[in-house]
Amino acid sequence: MIKVKNITKKYGSFTAVEDISFEIQEGEIVGFLGPNGAGKSTTMNMITGFIEQTEGEIEVAGFDTLKNPKKAKKNIGYMPEGVPLYYDLTVKEFVTYMAQMKKVDKKEIKEKVQKVLKETGLEDVQNKLTKNLSRGYKQRVSMAGALVSNPKILILDEPTVGLDPKQVTEIRSLIKSLGKDHTVILSSHILSEVSQICNKVIIINKGKIVAIDTPENLENKVSTDNTIYVTVEDNENKVEQVKGQIEGIKEIKLIQENEDKTKQYMITGEEGKDLRKLVFEVFARENITIFEMKKVDVTLEDAFMKLIEGGEQ
Repeated sequence: MIKVKNITKKYGSFTAVEDISFEIQEGEIVGFLGPNGAGKSTTMNMITGFIEQTEGEIEVAGFDTLKNPKKAKKNIGYMPEGVPLYYDLTVKEFVTYMAQMKKVDKKEIKEKVQKVLKETGLEDVQNKLTKNLSRGYKQRVSMAGALVSNPKILILDEPTVGLDPKQVTEIRSLIKSLGKDHTVILSSHILSEVSQICNKVIIINKGKIVAIDTPENLENKVSTDNTIYVTVEDNENKVEQVKGQIEGIKEIKLIQENEDKTKQYMITGEEGKDLRKLVFEVFARENITIFEMKKVDVTLEDAFMKLIEGGEQ
């Protein structure tokens, strides 16, 4: 669906993006991540055809963005950051205008506008001026404008910035539903959002790709410790004494003693060992009551920080 081959973008002596390559397949929802100044926006602008690359090739739905720019752009719906709308137009007028700009067949405009208004939950406000809408509804209007030509690819730049929690949840649900019929590229600084929505993540730093993988695999790659936290009732101080009975245990450390006389321990084991099963069996045999047991999980944010700080591939 999208092929980026050895792309470089230079502004004079400054290289914003250097020799990056990746592919996005049809139907994928891809999170595009990077710190400020990493080259993320530059790359997205090259894919949309807003700016031209200095070197390399970009194909969108089989069309080269430099050789066949109109055909390539026809396959893209772009929702830019900042929600730029014409505030003197109603919702319906704005989406109709976007359909005309994208050269939707005149006979189909009315039908397609109503269809996308329904998809984005804008039917009830279609006759309101866009300037009078809440931030959440403005985001929906911008998305409707991107969708009205039914593009194969939808590019969303920071789609939930400035929204309240309810609006964020609604927009996330909408993006997930759009992923059924469109290939989606989502740029976001909210890593938990990317983890929930996307099935692939591309991380760029200092103009270079540092990782391309699923959120789950990225989290697993940077997880170095096999650690669990266990809260127990241990009046006889048996926990530290049973270390030798649990195969693969490297360390048992008391973290805190609670007011209810329970204790929390951090237990670290060798890679590949399921500590939860081993600890449960031994503690039950030694009459150590377990109140809580939880695994220490690495988040996408942890993976992101480690990758951009270490520059790992």
